[in-house]
Amino acid sequence: MDDEGSGPPLVLVTGALCDRRSPAGLVPLLAGSATVHTYDRRGRGSSGDTAPYAVEREIDDLAAVIGSTGGTALVYGHSSGARLALAAAAAGVPIDRLAVYEPPFRSGTGDADAAVLRRRVEHLLEEGDRRGAVTAHLVGSGIPEPVVQQMHGAPWWPAVEALAHTLPYDQALCGDLSLPTDQLASISIPTLVLGGGASGADWRAALREVAATVPDGRYAEVPGQGHVPAHEVLAPVLAGFLTGNQAPTR
Repeated sequence: MDDEGSGPPLVLVTGALCDRRSPAGLVPLLAGSATVHTYDRRGRGSSGDTAPYAVEREIDDLAAVIGSTGGTALVYGHSSGARLALAAAAAGVPIDRLAVYEPPFRSGTGDADAAVLRRRVEHLLEEGDRRGAVTAHLVGSGIPEPVVQQMHGAPWWPAVEALAHTLPYDQALCGDLSLPTDQLASISIPTLVLGGGASGADWRAALREVAATVPDGRYAEVPGQGHVPAHEVLAPVLAGFLTGNQAPTR
């Protein structure tokens, strides 16, 4: 685990194909108002792994990280890391305030294609095709295949492929993308659900439902941003809410 800054502890929970280094650009922007802690989720970087995977173990991991910061913390989760953070809050992990950016949800009955994609990724990993597994995940997430093919030549692509084996973990966290209403309704802490103003209308509608289901939930949009927001745009929103200086409303 790495830490930077001063102030109340703030734990960042990364999403699929990310490790503790992924939010490196965001950390210094938050370090003026909090002690920012980043950690490798299960099976990534310097963290260990135990088969078979279970969401409950990832919740225990986050609880242990928070425990090491002093017993309670602010938490920010992105994408599938946001799903993990919400599950941890519902399980009673000691979180003071929670902010989540675009946890993968769909309104209604969820997404029937999610199970198909999960089986596809698992099959590719069983065949040893890490590139194919990452490609399938990204295309299934809505990125056009020609764009993903161009990513294969990026200098950061090998690091992404190295995390391919953790994709089924994130898929297990997200399930069929339907809203776990009982889980969300059991979260008792102030929770900010963020969506990008440039993201799809259906996705943003589902995020509003999430915020409406959490008893002390609120929704806010980050103007002009998509699923991976610019650090300098996101940081003031997070800092304002997590430190209690601002409280965006639905």
